[in-house]
Amino acid sequence: MHALHYDITLPADYDMEIVRHRVASRGHALDAWEGLGLKAYLIRERDVAGSPVNQYAPFYLWNSVEGMNSFLWGGGFQGIVDDFGRPSARQWTGLAYEAGGGDGSRARTAVRGRRPVPVGVPLGEVVEKAVRETGRLASLEGAVLSAAAVDTARWETVHFSVWEHDAPEADGAVFQVLRLSTPELDRLPRGRQW
Repeated sequence: MHALHYDITLPADYDMEIVRHRVASRGHALDAWEGLGLKAYLIRERDVAGSPVNQYAPFYLWNSVEGMNSFLWGGGFQGIVDDFGRPSARQWTGLAYEAGGGDGSRARTAVRGRRPVPVGVPLGEVVEKAVRETGRLASLEGAVLSAAAVDTARWETVHFSVWEHDAPEADGAVFQVLRLSTPELDRLPRGRQW
C-alpha cells in the first residue's frame, strides 16, 4: 500500500462551491482506476470546524505503485495541474490499513495526522505503535477506515481515517469528505504491511 496526498491552499475568499462542483462533475473519473484502493475528495473551509484556510486536499491509498504512477504520469493528475498548478504531492509507504464498521457511502469527515518519528526511539516501536493506532481508530463507532504510513525522507508517520460523523476521535487536520472513489478498496491488504 502507498499513500499519496496533496494540499491545494486556495485564497481566503475563494468560492469553495467551485471545488464542490468540480468533484461532483468529475470525481467519477477515478471510480474504476486500476491500482487505486481509495481516493478521498477532501476540503477544508476557512472558519469552518476550526480551519484557518480554504483547501482542496485529496488523499489516496494505492494498491500498486503502477496504479499510482499511471495516475501521476498517465493523465489523471494532469487535471489537477491544469486547474490549480502543480502541488507538492507527498508520498508515504504503507504501514497498516483497517476497515471500520462504518459505511463509506455516509463518509462525512476525514482526519490526517502527521507526526515526526522521535529520535532515540527504536523504529520498530514507532511503527508498531502506528499499527496499533490504526486498529484502534478503525474499531471506534462511526469509523469507515483507518490507515498509517511512513515517509523515511522526512521521518514522519501519517495517520488517515474516514468517519461517518463530524466529531472524529482522531488527532490531526479535519476535512470534509465530498466523495470517495473506491475501485479496489477490497484489495487493500488489511493489518500490518510487512
